[in-house]
Amino acid sequence: MSLTNTINFRNLRGDIFGGVTAAIVSLPLALAFAAASGAGPASGLYGAVCVGFFAALFGGTPTLISEPTGPMTVVMTAVVTSMTAASGADDKTGLAMAFTVVMLAGLFQILLGIFKLGKYITLMPYSVISGFMSGIGVILIILQIAPFVGYKDKIKGGVLGILQNLPSLLTNVKPAEIALGVLTLAIIFLMPSKIKRVVPPQLVALIIGTVVSLVFFGNIDIRRIRNIGEIPMGLPSLQMPTFSASQITIMLVDGAMLGMLGCIDTLLTAVIADSLTRTEHKSDKELIGQGIGNIVSGLFGGLPGAGATMGTVVNIQTGARTAVSGLTRALVLLVVVLWAANLTENIPMSVLAGIALKVGIDILDWSFLKRAHKVSWKGSIIMYGVLFLTVFVDLIVAVGVGVFIANILTIERLSQLQSQDVKTISDADDTIVLNDEEKQLLDQADGRILLFYLSGPMIFGVSKAIAREHSAMADSDVLIVDLSDVPMLGVTASLAIENAIKDACEQERHVLIVGATGKVKRRLENFGVARFVPPHYMFVDRVEALKQAVALVKSGSDAATTIY
Repeated sequence: MSLTNTINFRNLRGDIFGGVTAAIVSLPLALAFAAASGAGPASGLYGAVCVGFFAALFGGTPTLISEPTGPMTVVMTAVVTSMTAASGADDKTGLAMAFTVVMLAGLFQILLGIFKLGKYITLMPYSVISGFMSGIGVILIILQIAPFVGYKDKIKGGVLGILQNLPSLLTNVKPAEIALGVLTLAIIFLMPSKIKRVVPPQLVALIIGTVVSLVFFGNIDIRRIRNIGEIPMGLPSLQMPTFSASQITIMLVDGAMLGMLGCIDTLLTAVIADSLTRTEHKSDKELIGQGIGNIVSGLFGGLPGAGATMGTVVNIQTGARTAVSGLTRALVLLVVVLWAANLTENIPMSVLAGIALKVGIDILDWSFLKRAHKVSWKGSIIMYGVLFLTVFVDLIVAVGVGVFIANILTIERLSQLQSQDVKTISDADDTIVLNDEEKQLLDQADGRILLFYLSGPMIFGVSKAIAREHSAMADSDVLIVDLSDVPMLGVTASLAIENAIKDACEQERHVLIVGATGKVKRRLENFGVARFVPPHYMFVDRVEALKQAVALVKSGSDAATTIY
């Protein structure tokens, strides 16, 4: 596997145009996410450049645009709050620890890619993904309330802190800043589609909102980017990894959570890119590229990033087809960082809050939210439960609980379906499909042969059905355990079958096994079934087993199966 992305210049014009357009879309979002994260106004631009460049260079999706995203910013906000609180009054150390968490997230992504685990990342129920992403959208919206209404004091406690202080927020609103926030949302929501295709509405809102604030509210004290820190022109300084003995476990967990979220966000966006370009991305290579990008971003004090749906779609729709577009976008933003960063200092915080608030609204999975209760009430409960836990408890807890419950419900349903294929008959009927010869052989036995038929994967949930059929078995001389249609035999189901065989032997019945081949046969051998069923009672064909069973019935042999 080539380490770097395939770079070619056959579509140079389309790639450059796509990259420049994506950069224009990225600029206001990078500033908005930086303001929301608490990591400083420069962190969004540094993250957009570092993650965007290295993910494009080393990733596995040529047209993917990688940058700080809403979900990653929400988690990063919590990380910054946690690390700065843990460092006491030393905010600089807290931020250094937060950027170290970004590096750990990148390392985690690289390991997932190296061990080829990319294909498993998105193997979780959609109800969990939907609730998780919608919960992140709700968090992002709530976090924008304070800057949107012009509240100047820092609120501790994240989402819960903001909700607890909501009365204070609403009684201390700044009309000018609310007006700018509303203007921003109005421009983004109401801009005609024809104009949107030419220029991103976020950029238009950013420019108009800033101009209006300077012209009409120049004499009013409005919070601007310069109030939360400056964006120095030139290359950023290195942020060396910083650890705290008391916080090391939390940092590792936060790094894993941030890395996993980045993987999910990226690979879902990569699937969208595949559908638009009729190509297929390389999941593991993409995770390695994302990991490298996040490590570099953390080293330079940038926000963590992932595949961004909006930027990727714009990139492809404007003609991009190779990684040159992502590299071009990163270089355009680098020019802004090096020579034009000071132009951003007058942007009002309420304008950036309006842009981020719109991102939060877009993250909400409106399509599934509106019809989840119609599709599946169980899926709806899981989705809303994950949403609630994401907002008010913890992201890892939300996903863990959601996946666990969804898997339990799935296993229960599969077990119910598989249990229908666990049957026992003593004469020819329609319960089990038999050919004419097999029906005749069963009829000859006059009910003295029990055919215990199993079909499909025997997962642990089916063991109850096996035990139920075992308990209901009628008196007979021969028990035939038919595993011809069993491709997989789990440990719990194997124990249930072993118990049925053991009890039959203790009741002096002959036990024959049919169709146990490959892994199923090895599983039975490992369980020591040969103690109860000698090799000459193991058959590949059901007809041969029935013939042997009929012969045993007719012979009237009272000899029980020898136990070895």
